[in-house]
Amino acid sequence: MIGPGSPDILGATPDAEGVNFAVWSEAAERIELCLFDEADRERRLVLPERTGAIRHGHVAGLRPGARYGFRAYGDWAPEAGLRFNPAKLLIDPYAREIERIGPPHEALLGHDPQEPSRPSTVDSAPYAPRCVVTAPPAPLSPGPRRPWSETVIYEAHVKALTKRFPGLPPEIAGTFEGIAHPAFTAHLRALGVTALELLPVQAWPDDDFIVERGLSNHWGYNTLGYFAPAPRFLGPSGAEGFRAMATALHEAGIELILDIVFNHTAEGDERGPTLSFRGLDNAGYYRMETGGAYVNDTGCGNTVDLSRPHVVRLALDAMRHWAAMGADGFRFDLAPVLGRLPDGYSPEAPFFAALLADPVLSRLKLIAEPWDIGPGGYRLGEFPSPFAEWNDRFRDDARRFWRGDETAAQALADRLLGSAGLFDRNGRRPFASVNFITAHDGMTLADLTSFAAKRNEANGEANRDGHGHDFSDNCGAEGETGDPAILAARALRRRSLLATLLLSQGVPMLLAGDEIGHSQGGNNNAWCQDNETTWLDWESADAGLLAFARRLVACRAAHPALRQGRFLHGEARADGAPEVEWFALEGGAPDWENPEMPGFALLIRGAAGGPEPGEEMLIAVNRGAPARLALPGGEWTLGFDTGAPEAPEAAVSGAWPLASGAVAAFHRSRG
Repeated sequence: MIGPGSPDILGATPDAEGVNFAVWSEAAERIELCLFDEADRERRLVLPERTGAIRHGHVAGLRPGARYGFRAYGDWAPEAGLRFNPAKLLIDPYAREIERIGPPHEALLGHDPQEPSRPSTVDSAPYAPRCVVTAPPAPLSPGPRRPWSETVIYEAHVKALTKRFPGLPPEIAGTFEGIAHPAFTAHLRALGVTALELLPVQAWPDDDFIVERGLSNHWGYNTLGYFAPAPRFLGPSGAEGFRAMATALHEAGIELILDIVFNHTAEGDERGPTLSFRGLDNAGYYRMETGGAYVNDTGCGNTVDLSRPHVVRLALDAMRHWAAMGADGFRFDLAPVLGRLPDGYSPEAPFFAALLADPVLSRLKLIAEPWDIGPGGYRLGEFPSPFAEWNDRFRDDARRFWRGDETAAQALADRLLGSAGLFDRNGRRPFASVNFITAHDGMTLADLTSFAAKRNEANGEANRDGHGHDFSDNCGAEGETGDPAILAARALRRRSLLATLLLSQGVPMLLAGDEIGHSQGGNNNAWCQDNETTWLDWESADAGLLAFARRLVACRAAHPALRQGRFLHGEARADGAPEVEWFALEGGAPDWENPEMPGFALLIRGAAGGPEPGEEMLIAVNRGAPARLALPGGEWTLGFDTGAPEAPEAAVSGAWPLASGAVAAFHRSRG
């Protein structure tokens, strides 16, 4: 019935004769394969062979579609990091499909809830998810492979993005197939973004405490299976819907980037359920403290141990799987965990070394969220090339400038030029900085300009959750208002924040919905709001803001000076002119010593020693009183002015009236 099989490929691998099963567990005494028939009756087979720490076996006659799990036998010694409990059905870490992900249940706990030091004897199988045998995917053709210099990222949640998108058949709204629909890809093309970055798409369960509040884990940073698509995003075509989405995006010239969570899993701390890794080899997958407690550098209860070779293999195998499914890059949540060793973070840690040596994965777009909550967890600017990094300093300094904070103009000047102080080392380029004003975590652009404080009461934590430093500004009234002056001020602020983003060196990232004015009612931590709080309201789109956002993205695409491949420090070019020059708005030199400096103008010519962009760009930002912007010698063409959004491109010279709170951009060719 079951033969020795092979340890070469982990997971369930169908072949002409049956299915090979292989799973890593160093400390288990034995592993049982549990097969479930159509009536959900369980049949158990001991994996008969062990090669190193891999247990394996081959079941003849089994076919794709078979449902299975594992049970692991060994010591129950939590103080030593051992939590084996054969009463618990376990998910295969390499499962490519997971079904029956139900609500939390006490039976899923590996410990006795009344006496946590003892194992639970309740069989979890009636409540546990099932793995499904599926064939490895045939690799899709490579995507468009956009260079970083052309990249504009659009961060989104699968369901929130298309649940309310007009014109979609109801059965695909909120699914991968909804994104694949021509009506939606047309929106992305018209906006001009070049990469869609999706919040986690891998299978995850809901947390017990959030279910008790009548809510759910909407964002998905709670991974159960690194290879399996989230069932909640599947439409009529099942997992093929993901491939259809990737194909449709590629045909539209858009790359697909996946947010992936290798830092922790859905099992949480010692109070959490035993679903997979904990039951297979707890101390082999997680970082443990002396006495059996979990290291918690993530704030989510556990920390995956990526210093271990088999865990590095798991992560890279998962990335290869999604690359074959059409992913063109990855954004790594709480990325310092990827480089954590016993003595701290290292950019030369095993995960980085293996990833950057991989001939396929190293060529994809790799983006780090450069912080976690562990010791020394803020690592902005410290990831190895070719990683790009989320630049929260850009976010905060841009917000602070437009809010009117002291010294913010000086900080913004560095951000406009790619944050060289953070990234200009070891041959890194300005594209190492992923600039953003808003992201899924925090206020939307509409809320950033409408609320002075978060409004998270709907999350059920008495507004204690979510960070309290949004640097937001309500422009004169908190929340909704009918005051025309306040509404006009908010509209201008939104345009100016978006313009600041699209005019800056580095890689811009837009939050989906910001281009249409989507509001979450001031909620800056909407992770548990799977409802109209987060579902984008396309029917109520701000058409004026959308049109202006398209104009901004098109302006960036049209002007190479905004997308330099080298950092600009003001050095002299071959023609004797400096790379950049700074001016006060009405002429002369900026007063950099003035903490309340209202703005400046930045003239960009191009990097010394780099390719000639063939043009000059002039960028002016003004948070102070209306000004007569002095245009440096000769004629310029207005690109846009956030204070006059309807103004067409036109030749101008001498001076330009720049409104309070406005950004303007001008360009001209170099002879």
